[in-house]
Amino acid sequence: MGKPNTTLVVHSSRVFLLLVFLNVSISEASPTAESVYTSFLQCLTNHSNPSDQISNILFSQTNTSFSSILQAYIRNARLNKTSTPKPLLIITPLQQSHVQSTVLCAKTIQIQLKIRSGGHDFEGISYVSYHQPFIILDMFNFKNITVDIQNEVAVVQSGVILGEVYYRIWEKSKVHGFPAGVCATVGVGGHLSGGGYGNMMRKFGLSIDNVVDAEIVDVNGRILDRKSMGEDLFWAIRGGGGASFGVIISYSIKLVQVPEVVTVFRAANTVDQNGTEIVLQWQQVAPQTDDRLFMRLLIRPVSSNVVKGEITVRVTVVTLFLGGADELVTLLAKEFPSLGLKKENCSEMTWIDSVLWWANFGNDSKPDVLLDRNIDSASFLKRKSDYVENPISKDGLESIWKVIKLGKIGLVFNPYGGKMSAVSSNATAFPHRAGNLFKIEYSVNWDEPGIYIENNFTNQTRILYSYMTPFVSNSPRRAFLNYRDLDIGTNDFGNNSYEQGVVYGMKYFNNNFERLVSIKTEVDPENFFRNEQSIPVHPVLDSGASTSSAEKLLFSSLYRKLIINLVIVLFLILELFI
Repeated sequence: MGKPNTTLVVHSSRVFLLLVFLNVSISEASPTAESVYTSFLQCLTNHSNPSDQISNILFSQTNTSFSSILQAYIRNARLNKTSTPKPLLIITPLQQSHVQSTVLCAKTIQIQLKIRSGGHDFEGISYVSYHQPFIILDMFNFKNITVDIQNEVAVVQSGVILGEVYYRIWEKSKVHGFPAGVCATVGVGGHLSGGGYGNMMRKFGLSIDNVVDAEIVDVNGRILDRKSMGEDLFWAIRGGGGASFGVIISYSIKLVQVPEVVTVFRAANTVDQNGTEIVLQWQQVAPQTDDRLFMRLLIRPVSSNVVKGEITVRVTVVTLFLGGADELVTLLAKEFPSLGLKKENCSEMTWIDSVLWWANFGNDSKPDVLLDRNIDSASFLKRKSDYVENPISKDGLESIWKVIKLGKIGLVFNPYGGKMSAVSSNATAFPHRAGNLFKIEYSVNWDEPGIYIENNFTNQTRILYSYMTPFVSNSPRRAFLNYRDLDIGTNDFGNNSYEQGVVYGMKYFNNNFERLVSIKTEVDPENFFRNEQSIPVHPVLDSGASTSSAEKLLFSSLYRKLIINLVIVLFLILELFI
C-alpha cells in the first residue's frame, strides 16, 4: 500500500472541524427536547434533595405519558392538533420547592416557561407558544384545600378546580359559599388571578374581591406572601393575571354566608314572541335590581316553531336569587313584568344544589360530582368579550337579531351593578366596574375538526363582534382578561414589546395598565414571566435594571453565532493558502 495522502487527511480534518462548528451553531440556535430534558434534570437535581426523585416529575416528548399529561387539561380542541407547537418538557411539581427550582432552572437554561393551572384558557397561552421553544409548569398536583369555617377563610392551591372548592366548603358548612365561576372544572390559579366572576358577584363582588392573601414564587425563586410581596404585587395578581408576575402557589379566600334556601329559574322566549321586549326590560332591571339577584341572559339562533324552516333568536333568562321564591316572584312582578314569572317556574334549593343546577348536572346529581375534573374532554371553541355602558335600543336589538340568525354564534349577557358598582375600578387590577351595565360573551362550540369548519366559526364570531361596535364600549373597546382573545393583539417581545402590550393591555386593564407595567418592571425587569398577552416591562427600564432576558438570549445567541461564523470563515480562508 502507498503512503496516505496527507493533503486529503488535512482537508478531511478541516471538513470534520467545519461540520463540528456548524453542528454547534445549529444546536445552540435550536435546543432539542433531549438536550433541554438533560439540562433541566441536572439543574433540578442540583437544586433538590436526593429523596425528591426529580425524574418522576419531568416528562420529555419521548415519555409515554407526555401526550396524556399535555392533553389532560386542554379544554379547547382547536389547540390540540398535531400542528400545534408542543412543549419540549412538562414539569408536574409535587411541592413548593419543585416550583422554585423550576423557575430558577428555566432562567438558567434560558427557556420560556408556560404556567398552567386548569386549562380553561380559551387561546391556550398557558400551554402553547408560537414564537420560541418552551416548557410547561403544570400545577394540577397542587390541589390542597384547607377550610376554616370559624374564621370564614380557606386556603386554596392554584391547581384546584372550582368544583372542589365548593364541595370542600359544603362539607364544612351548609350556609357558606364562595363567589366564583359556574363552571366546576375551571382552575383556581387562572380564574382568581384574572378576575373571575360568578352568579353571586352582584352581592359579593368578584372572586378577587374576596382574596385576603396569596403565595407566589417570584422570578428569584422566593416564596412570597402578601406581607413579603407588598401591596403593589398583591394588587396586580388580583385581576392582572398571575402568569405575568410569577407562579401562584395558593390563594387565601374569604368565605361568604349564603341563605339556607336559594331560588333558581330558567325562562325562555323567542323574538317571535316577546323576546325583544324581555331584553329591553332586562337591560333596565338586571343591573339595577336587588343585589341578591343575578339574571344571566342567553341569546342564541334556533329553529323557529312558528315558521317551519326559518331561524329565529331565543332569549333565555337564567337566574340565581339568594332568597325564597315568594320574594323573588313578588320582586319581578313589579320590576320585570314582561317576563311573567310565576312561582311554579321557580325551584327552591340549597346553595350547593344551585351550584349543580347552574353547572347543568342532572337533577339527581350529588355534590361529589363537583370533584370530577373531567380531564381530556375538549371541544372546539372560540370566545370574545365586550362591555356595554348604555342600553341597546329596540332598533339596535332587532338589527343584531338579523346578524345572529345568519350564523351559530351565541351571546351571553352578564349583568353588573350591586357590589360591582360599589368597588372602585382601581381597587384591584380588574378595571371593569361602575359604568358597565353588562358584559357580553361571544360564544360558539363545534365538534368536527377541520380548518374550513374552524375558519367558518371563528370568522362568524369576528363578523358579529365587528357588527356590535356601535353598541359597546370604546376608546378603548374593553375586554375581559379571562376570556382570552388573541384577535385583540399579541406580543412577540421584540423591540416593540411595550407598544404591542399597550394594544391589548388597555383593552383588558384600561387605566390600570400603566400601574401593572410599573409593577411588572419592578418585580420582573428581565421579563422572564411572559406569554403572548402578558404585561410588558417599560421600554426604558429604571437605572440599574438589567437587560431583558429575551434581549440577553438574543444577544448571547447572536454572539455565539458570530464567533462560530468567524471561525468558519477563517478556516475557509486558510483553505485558500494551504
